[in-house]
Amino acid sequence: MKHNYDGESPMIQLVSFNSLLKYYDGLVDSPNKYLAERAKYVLEAQAPFPELREGFSDLSLLEKHKEVIKIILEDTFAPVLTQNEIKAASTPFENLVFNSSERFQNILKEAGQDFNLEISNIPSEFNYIMRCTVVLKFHYGFNLDFKRPFFYDIPDANGVMHRYRILYNADFMEVIPTEKARELTQDDVDELLDNFENPDIWKEKIPPNSFILKGFVISNMFDVTAEHSISEIKSTLIGRAQRGKDNFMDSFEDTFRSLFKLSDIRVGFAGYDAGANNFFRIYGKGMESYILNGKELESCDAMLCEHSHCKLFNEGKYFAISNVEKYFNKVEGNVQPYKNLMEQGIKSAILAPIAVNGNLLGVLELVSGKVNELNSVNANKLDDVMPYLISAVLRTIEEEENLIDAVIQHECTSVHPSVYWKFQEEAKRFMADELAGNQPVFHEIVFKDVYPLYGQIDIKDSSRERNFSIQKDLMIQLSEINEILEVAINKYGLLVYEELMFRVETYLDEVKEALYTHTEQAVFDFVKEQVNPVFQHLKKEDGEIAALLEKYEEKIDPSTESYYDHRKNYDESVMEANMQLAALLDKKQEKAQEMFPHYFERYKTDGVEHNMYIGASIVKDRTFDALYLRNLRLWQLQVMCEMENKYYALKSKLPVKLDVASLILVHSSALAIRFRMDEKRFDVDGTYNARYEVIKKRIDKAFIKGTNERLTQKGKLSIVYSQRKDEREYLRYIRFLKAKGYFTDNIEIVELEGLQGVTGLKAIRAEILYKKDKKSEQTYTYDDLMQELRS
Repeated sequence: MKHNYDGESPMIQLVSFNSLLKYYDGLVDSPNKYLAERAKYVLEAQAPFPELREGFSDLSLLEKHKEVIKIILEDTFAPVLTQNEIKAASTPFENLVFNSSERFQNILKEAGQDFNLEISNIPSEFNYIMRCTVVLKFHYGFNLDFKRPFFYDIPDANGVMHRYRILYNADFMEVIPTEKARELTQDDVDELLDNFENPDIWKEKIPPNSFILKGFVISNMFDVTAEHSISEIKSTLIGRAQRGKDNFMDSFEDTFRSLFKLSDIRVGFAGYDAGANNFFRIYGKGMESYILNGKELESCDAMLCEHSHCKLFNEGKYFAISNVEKYFNKVEGNVQPYKNLMEQGIKSAILAPIAVNGNLLGVLELVSGKVNELNSVNANKLDDVMPYLISAVLRTIEEEENLIDAVIQHECTSVHPSVYWKFQEEAKRFMADELAGNQPVFHEIVFKDVYPLYGQIDIKDSSRERNFSIQKDLMIQLSEINEILEVAINKYGLLVYEELMFRVETYLDEVKEALYTHTEQAVFDFVKEQVNPVFQHLKKEDGEIAALLEKYEEKIDPSTESYYDHRKNYDESVMEANMQLAALLDKKQEKAQEMFPHYFERYKTDGVEHNMYIGASIVKDRTFDALYLRNLRLWQLQVMCEMENKYYALKSKLPVKLDVASLILVHSSALAIRFRMDEKRFDVDGTYNARYEVIKKRIDKAFIKGTNERLTQKGKLSIVYSQRKDEREYLRYIRFLKAKGYFTDNIEIVELEGLQGVTGLKAIRAEILYKKDKKSEQTYTYDDLMQELRS
């Protein structure tokens, strides 16, 4: 039971009973005859063993003289209180107990032979300094407050951890200087006060072995398990970082076990959704719900009996079940929560409402595998912890709402980190205005003199491909409907079935010829309103047709209520391509922001588009130079090529093998952008600048002047511009990237047809070089790549 301390110490420690024996020396001549006789008896017992006064470091003498020591300490360990007091005499610091009350001995016996008695909260690195503070107080007279509550953590026979607070009585200690002791001034003490973390300075002022610590200490201990458990629950619930740890629920359950002094307790939680009147599972490391018994969601009315529902909801009180099996048998196993609890081997339980102002937020579940362990009496122990639990739940809800807001802002609005500072400044001004009692107005956010960059990688002929997939699905569905109707006509010969089949064939011919905008909805309405009622009738009337209808219905997608196969392949191909391309662009953007902060947004359509704005007004604490604009343009050009490569590496794995075409729009002059509060996004500001937006929206549909050839082509990157200087700049970039293996020599300059009053636009079309995979050094043009992938 010894706590070893093998490091340096400012004191040589001797066990001695001199201070206590001096007390008895003074009682020998006491007028109280009993006290005088008692003092003589103690002193005579000690007299043959002078080492008990002089002090000794040989701890084996404690065992040798244990009977005499027991006599010396008898008055301090009153026999009448030995079953009640938790008390021990020990060496200071090292905790070698050599005399103790019977209750303390029983506590250690229950803990087991392998248990080592150690103070649970003394950091070993402060051992030297802690001893120095004793010297400073008892010898030098400087009272440094290093007092902290000290504790023993000792398990009982059931393994439940109990915490005992230690109160030391150091009246029987003497501090004696050796020749190594130094004189200390107030300046020395001031230096120590400033250097708690520096043991070398403490060793300089109070050297090792410069004092003798002579005597012993008496420890009085008190069981503070309940108070500590409440404190631990409070700390656990308050600390968000703790709640995220893998062992959170294990330690949380251990704390409840200590609070209830029961080793078999398990803890669960169920959330409550008032709107839907449902209990739901709370997701967290190790979290369970015993009333839900593995289900994700369940109606509250189905989970509680009338009595438990009344307790939790109407009265807001704990619902204790001391004998689950008894009530399970009473209701013949058909009523909750007894059914679910019995299935899990739970014999007693407490359900505690987590509620605010009468509104239930969830339920704390304490369960045990033993009958009567949890009951309406010990349920009252929860009174001290429920306020912290409610506070934690409210904070978790608030944190989740904040997180949801953050996700919404990240995913659904365009308040990019590069411009967030401007919104913060405006929000602070808004709040200051409000506090001053004014009518605050959130001013519009405007960034002037910024240069725009726009790019897109778009799926070629996406409308045609989508229509083609819809057309195929409709034709398959109508054909299958025809087959079922044909069976019905052959069996029953009803004209109404023939008339319905005629209309199905009419729609089938219409869909085969061409898919018009209205056709899909018309077919959907026809099937829903005319075909499905007939099918429901046939399903009831005819077993053979019912079997055919089941196969037909298996192919109908529940979300679209129609045949959804080719469209699903198309949608999944577009979704996967968009996801991969957007992820690549986002990752590359992180590096681009490090070069120079700029506003960036990207959005998914039939492809991925992005806008960037760079300029002095966007940054708060950096100087803008045209160099950064040129750098961003070059970066954009390179990333567009990398996105093309990314897509064609993915193409062969997609259900529908679509092609893409890329485009960059160059705008040479600066403009202003304004945050549109209603749309929650940035847009160009001013009539003149609106020309840029017009071009941006229509440029991918542009034709080469005097031809029917579209500007955007698969395998080529189109760069649209209007100024000769932009042409020279981008041709320079292309030459550089060609040398790096991004482009071929196939580069052309074309003029574009006018776009709604916008004329004079030109474009560079540069053929992209592709790599088959990341490791491959070989490059391909688009045609080469397609041939290679097909081979």
